[in-house]
Amino acid sequence: MKYTKHDAKDYARENMRGIWAAALNPFNDDMSLNEAGLRANIRHWIDDLEIQGLFIAGKQGEFFSMSIEERKRNFEIAVEECADDAGVIVSVSDQNMDTALDLARHAQDCGADYIVVHAPVLSFVQDRDEVLYQYYKRFCDRLDIGIAMWSHPDSGYLMQPETCARIAELPNIVAIKYSVPREMYVRLSHMLGDKIHVSTSAEEEWLDNIEELGWKLYLCSSPPYHLQTANDKRMHDYTRLAFDGKFTEARAVRDSLEPVRTAMKKARPADKPQAFGKYWQELLGQVGGRVRAPMLELTDAEKETIKAAFDGCGLRR
Repeated sequence: MKYTKHDAKDYARENMRGIWAAALNPFNDDMSLNEAGLRANIRHWIDDLEIQGLFIAGKQGEFFSMSIEERKRNFEIAVEECADDAGVIVSVSDQNMDTALDLARHAQDCGADYIVVHAPVLSFVQDRDEVLYQYYKRFCDRLDIGIAMWSHPDSGYLMQPETCARIAELPNIVAIKYSVPREMYVRLSHMLGDKIHVSTSAEEEWLDNIEELGWKLYLCSSPPYHLQTANDKRMHDYTRLAFDGKFTEARAVRDSLEPVRTAMKKARPADKPQAFGKYWQELLGQVGGRVRAPMLELTDAEKETIKAAFDGCGLRR
C-alpha cells in the first residue's frame, strides 16, 4: 500500500487526477481472456494517449461474465502494466459480500491503488440510507485500500446525495462515480467540497464540470481511448487547457470532437454496447475481440454501418 487507511483521502486528492478510462476486456475466439491484447491496449493507452489511470474489471470489462480467478488475474495484469506509469482502480463489486471482500483483499495485496464498490441491488428495501451506510462501512472496517462508491441506474435506484455525503465521512472513501442526472452530482459536489472526488462518466460534461465544479478527475468510461489516437489527443488537450484555466481554448477543442461523438452515437446498436466498443477499438488499431454471453456480437451489416461512420468522423490516425 502506498498510503495508510487514514491517509487515503489525502493521497487520492493528490494522485487520483486527470483522465481515467474504463477498460474493455478483449476475449479470444475461445472466450478466454486475451492477456497479450489487454497488455498491448494498456501500453497504448498509457504511452500514446497519456491516460492517467485505468478502471479495470468494471461493466465495460464484462466482469459479470468472468470467474473470480479471471477477475483477480485481470487486476494483476493491469497492476503489472501500469506499474508507476498510471493509476489502477478495480471493481470488486458482487452481490455476495464475501466474494467482494475476497476480491478487495486481492486488489489490496497485488498493488491496485483503489477499488470500486457498486451500490448493491436491494430487493424490497424502501428506506436505503442506513442499509447503504452500513454496507460501505463494512468494507471500510475490513480494508485499508481507498474505496470509490458507484451509484448507477442498474442497481434499480440512485443513491441520494445526502446518503453519499454521509458515507464520504468514512476514512477510506476517496471518490464516487456518480452516474446520475447532473443536478444530483452538482448538489453532491457542493455538499462535499474537496473531501472526496465526485465524478461521472459523461465525457461531454467533463469540461463544464472542471470549469463550474472544480473537478480534477474523469472517472471514467471508454471515450479516452475511443475519441483519441496517438496523433489526435483532443480529449487530453482540452483537459490540459481547462486545468490551466484556458476555458475558451478548451471549449474550441472539446467542440471539435462533436462529429466523432455524433458518429458513435448514430452507429452504436442500442443492445450491443461492448461489441460496438470493441469493434471501434479495432478500427483504431487496438485489440477488440469477442464479447461473452449474455452480450451480443455485431452483425456484418452493423459493422459496415459502424465502419462508414468511423471513416467519416474526422479522427486523425
